[in-house]
Amino acid sequence: MTQRPIQDSKGKLLVLTPGMGAVATTFFAGVEAVRRGTARPIGSVTQMQTIRIGPRSANRNPLIRDFVPLAPLESLTFAGWDVFPDDAFEAASRAEVLRRHDLETHKDFLHSIKPMKAAFSRDYVKRLDGPNVKTAKTKFELAEELRQDIRNAIAESKADRAVMVWCGSTEIYLEPADCHRSIEAFEAGLRANDPAISPSQLYAYAAIQEGVPYANGAPNLSADFPALEDLARDRNVPIAGKDFKTGQTLVKTVLAPGLKARSLGVRGWFSTNLLGNRDGEVLDDPESFKAKEVTKSGVLDTILQPEVYPELYGDLFHRIRIHYYPPRGDEKEGWDNIDITGWMGYPMQMKIDFLCRDSILAAPVVLDLALLLDLAGRAGRSGVQEWLSFYFKSPHVERGHVQEHDLFLQHLRLKNTLRVMAGEQPLTHLAEHDE
Repeated sequence: MTQRPIQDSKGKLLVLTPGMGAVATTFFAGVEAVRRGTARPIGSVTQMQTIRIGPRSANRNPLIRDFVPLAPLESLTFAGWDVFPDDAFEAASRAEVLRRHDLETHKDFLHSIKPMKAAFSRDYVKRLDGPNVKTAKTKFELAEELRQDIRNAIAESKADRAVMVWCGSTEIYLEPADCHRSIEAFEAGLRANDPAISPSQLYAYAAIQEGVPYANGAPNLSADFPALEDLARDRNVPIAGKDFKTGQTLVKTVLAPGLKARSLGVRGWFSTNLLGNRDGEVLDDPESFKAKEVTKSGVLDTILQPEVYPELYGDLFHRIRIHYYPPRGDEKEGWDNIDITGWMGYPMQMKIDFLCRDSILAAPVVLDLALLLDLAGRAGRSGVQEWLSFYFKSPHVERGHVQEHDLFLQHLRLKNTLRVMAGEQPLTHLAEHDE
């Protein structure tokens, strides 16, 4: 299979994170721990998983990181923005995700990562405020400052290229407006301080303009509208999003396909979350919660297809709640009650209590997205990267396409894309000798 050659991964890769809170600092510390040999990159598909090539009988199962030319972890360097001036060590200490021993082990490294001033407005994140913010008069000037920040960070780190992964807070719910229809309208909106343009959109625009691949880890309207989608294609920049799939939604995308595959009915799915970190505080605001609710609620309908299977899923009651509970900190609890029906309509129940660590689940996702978007850029891919849907609650897809939420289908697509990029045949299980 003919495939465009992938450019070499030599040189440094700068990973830029808007937001240097719990997720970003856990990611920084974890990468450094793996590089020093004091931890394993558990949770990272790119680092831990193999990929099957050809029939099973061929026994070709290389590690993904050996199969495609990913940037080595030793080449990664980091920079970011935050509304608080704390360096990564101070921010990680405040987040209280990592044990003190792990922080102290990497203290000097984390102290070296200091945040740039953020493009931020409380109009979009009402439960957060900080002094380390830019003060330009227009959103266009803010975007230009972010572009200069990117150039400066690349120069200071002596990086050969960069990627950006949004690790900031959830903004209020926004729908596409007139300013999102074209890049000309968007830039006019920047100059006019259009309220439909949020800070995360400024980061996405700045990244794409600078040729930096961009991933949106929050439910914000960020790069998923025509103006920036078209700009990404024109600038040959890969983009992906949105909202990291980590805790409760990860469980749903595992369980729902299994229930559907066995033709078991689902009458109700009630989900509650207890979360005490900065994300929980932000989501305590109804406008920010709405953005999160939209990305979390669409999962079941897309997987179960009630319009196709009305007898099984037509009357599904699906409710999601998130509660800010400070004593829980980053150790989130996701509780699910699932009412299912089986043979002859007999009722059954499933109850799941997922006591997870939000940032511990998110950090390897940041790593994989950084490495895979960098790979996509070096492979000449541009625009929306639907094959990265595996990592998101509300996958960013091309206009007119339907989101895929089934984790197993997403996983197959992810690996098949890597196979094709490496010049191998995609896996279909239809080969004559697929032993």
